Amino acid sequence: MKGDSSSGLAIETRPKSRSGKRVGGSRRIRELTRLVERLGITNTASVDWHLLDLALTHPSSSSLANYQQLEFVGDAVVRLAASELLLETYPQAPVGDFAAIRSILVSDRVLAEFAESYGMDQFLLMAGSAAKNKAGARSRLADAFEAVLGALYLSTHSMSLVRPWLDPILKEKADQIRQDPARQNYKDALQEWTQAHYKVLPQYQVEETGQGYDDPERFTAYVWLKDHFLSQGKGRSKKAAQQAAAQAAYQQLSK
Repeated sequence: MKGDSSSGLAIETRPKSRSGKRVGGSRRIRELTRLVERLGITNTASVDWHLLDLALTHPSSSSLANYQQLEFVGDAVVRLAASELLLETYPQAPVGDFAAIRSILVSDRVLAEFAESYGMDQFLLMAGSAAKNKAGARSRLADAFEAVLGALYLSTHSMSLVRPWLDPILKEKADQIRQDPARQNYKDALQEWTQAHYKVLPQYQVEETGQGYDDPERFTAYVWLKDHFLSQGKGRSKKAAQQAAAQAAYQQLSK
């Protein structure tokens, strides 16, 4: 609260949301403002700060007031934004290409990458037990990213606070995907290559070689073609390790 000596009235300096709800303390307000600045949003008067605060509140921090409902909205927002961008950028591309590229753009892996690039993990409120769960970090970041999109969309009920900063990162990733013959699914790409050239499927062997549940290299996968060892890869999950091994093998074979 800040006193006005001329009138004797107390003036509330904390911003309200567009619905009139108060938003956290001064520290939280500074955090949210810093994130909005990172996103390059200049029309801050249109931001519903209460919704943005909820978008960055994990269920472990509050079982009632958290990002889950906004994530639901944001899931639709990112799919719509990606669809519009792909249609506008590659108007001659087949619909099948749109669907394949969009499925990667809206995946947890890519959305978590986007969230990390803006440092959203620094603003996410959660209980200590959740923060220690490194295995769930990707899912948390992807969920929070969608929730932020949902909050910004609902602030204006339009894409005006979303697409100016989201479009460039979606386009950059879409260009990368289009230039990647494997479409970032190296297990399928390797399988197609080995079937086309040898009429056989690659074989995988996975071992737990890391230090525990939170180890990003918990599993090591080895990939073989007939009796010939091709490559190996590491990952937090068996699936991620197999993808890493397949990527190394595919890139080696398709040179």
